[in-house]
Amino acid sequence: MEKRITIAVLGVLVSILSTAAIAQTGRPEILRISPTSGPEGSRVEITGKNLQDATAVLLGIADATFELVSPEDLVMLIPHKSVSSTISVVTPRGRAPSPFAFVVTNDPRVPDEPSYKAGYVNPIPAPRNFKSALLWGIAIADTRVSGYESAQIEIASTQLTCRVDGKDAILNDDAGNVRGGLYSRDPWFGTNQSDPMPVTHDAANHAVVLAVGQRADRVWHFWSPSPRAALPTGSLEGCTVKARVKISPGALLQMGMDYWRTPIIGYGTGGNNHEAGASNWYFPSEQWQEAIFTDIGGPQF
Repeated sequence: MEKRITIAVLGVLVSILSTAAIAQTGRPEILRISPTSGPEGSRVEITGKNLQDATAVLLGIADATFELVSPEDLVMLIPHKSVSSTISVVTPRGRAPSPFAFVVTNDPRVPDEPSYKAGYVNPIPAPRNFKSALLWGIAIADTRVSGYESAQIEIASTQLTCRVDGKDAILNDDAGNVRGGLYSRDPWFGTNQSDPMPVTHDAANHAVVLAVGQRADRVWHFWSPSPRAALPTGSLEGCTVKARVKISPGALLQMGMDYWRTPIIGYGTGGNNHEAGASNWYFPSEQWQEAIFTDIGGPQF
């Protein structure tokens, strides 16, 4: 009799434990997405259940970059070249659709070709062994604007600062010069091959001039003329890019930065760089303006 009772008790315990295990690793479920609309590059918070084993997050059929926050919360970036659709979280136990579609609403001032129509911060942090950083910018002409052939962007200065242990350190501070090349615009950076980037100088404003309208078929991709800077030792909170620019009618500008594994190995060598993100697009103005990108604070919900 005692043996039968013991077996029965064990059976109940096994059943309870199995039920608990299934509850902890059950099918995923999306309860809420926030926001519910925005441009490509938008950061979206997904709240649900059993998200901890997510292997993919999709907008329609487009793969999205994502980062798990907790079993009930993750953050994703709306992919480029995507359309309004439901968001799905995929785990080994199933696929969960959002209760309704995310509506993609891009700024009509941004042409179709750019990868992201709005600023974003990469939700996946740079690997711990990445020890350097480099600022960059993207300049293009808007061929929909009359007279775009004369569009240009003047860059007076660029600066990269990084916050380590609560203190800001200047890594690059350059004036009147940039490096870079002309890259494929359609498809957007479709190849790593580039043409030399022609530049002229505005002596009165101590600025470099990118005549983007003269090669409207290309992305004018530039970066700091200084060497890739080594990150200070300590606890890195993030970095900030600033550029003092003047944007003429028919031109657009976006700033961003990459973290790098080392200061010397080049791009395209297999995971040597990690994009931190990019700014919103900056548009024409008669005045000089400051274009800024920062990943300090990480993706903001």
